[in-house]
Amino acid sequence: MSYRELFVSPSNVFGGFQTPFEKADYVVLGVPFDVTSTYRTGARFGPTAIRQASLNIETYSFRSGIDMEDTKVHDLGDLHVSTDTAKTLEMLQLVIQDLMKAGKIAITIGGEHTITYGIAKGFGKKAAETAIVSFDAHLDLRDEYSGLRISHTTFMRRTNEDVKPARIIEVGTRAVCKEELKYAKEAGIEFLTAQHIRKEGNDRIGKQLKEKLEEYKSIYLSVDMDILDPAFVPAVQNPEGDGLEMHSLLDILHNICDKRVVGFDVLEIAPDYDRGVSAVQAARVIFEMVCSIEKSKKSKL
Repeated sequence: MSYRELFVSPSNVFGGFQTPFEKADYVVLGVPFDVTSTYRTGARFGPTAIRQASLNIETYSFRSGIDMEDTKVHDLGDLHVSTDTAKTLEMLQLVIQDLMKAGKIAITIGGEHTITYGIAKGFGKKAAETAIVSFDAHLDLRDEYSGLRISHTTFMRRTNEDVKPARIIEVGTRAVCKEELKYAKEAGIEFLTAQHIRKEGNDRIGKQLKEKLEEYKSIYLSVDMDILDPAFVPAVQNPEGDGLEMHSLLDILHNICDKRVVGFDVLEIAPDYDRGVSAVQAARVIFEMVCSIEKSKKSKL
């Protein structure tokens, strides 16, 4: 029995269409986990809300010219999470290893941002050739917070120290502490602030990121939905004003979602804080990312 069969159970099918696992290119995995949340909880309900939203929005992407219904996606279901953070991350790591071994692009929906650390640990030796790009209002580079060294505020620091990816770039930054700025400088972690993105423009930032990523064999993308301004996505666990607009995020993602993407996550939706708008935005982000990757596969890169 594989780890994906041992630790995961079926749920509502993302997008409403299901390709058999063996024939699928993309595999959706829900991780309903928010144990370390320190402000607004509820991201554990995110996977269900995002799946429900995905059943009620149109599937065609004008940016890519691809219809989501024409892609091969299998929804695996939800990870059997534990209140023990380390145990949950270990199970997630094993499932991601399974999916990568099977040649699948894992689409993880959450869930708090801590789970990205578990996903990254699943890269194994492939981490050394993988660049991680995190879209997030926060740097999440604290050494510890509220006595925890592994949490939604520290996971990117742990990822850098323990996983050692080829590169980390953070995009949309606007909420940091001095400790994080110091560590980012010492560790060589580059970040692009929301203010800088607005000044430079979406197309220019997208092209700059594409150039920065040219040398890397693999790319992993992490999207904390609080990268968007709360006006567009109010139902996140740690909302921060002065954020990006939806079209800005999608335009930038379209520039860097290519066939080197080995997986991505869309996280931190806490659906109880609005009436479904935020979950709809998260589902649209997933649709657009998959369609952009598909476009890249069909073109000469």
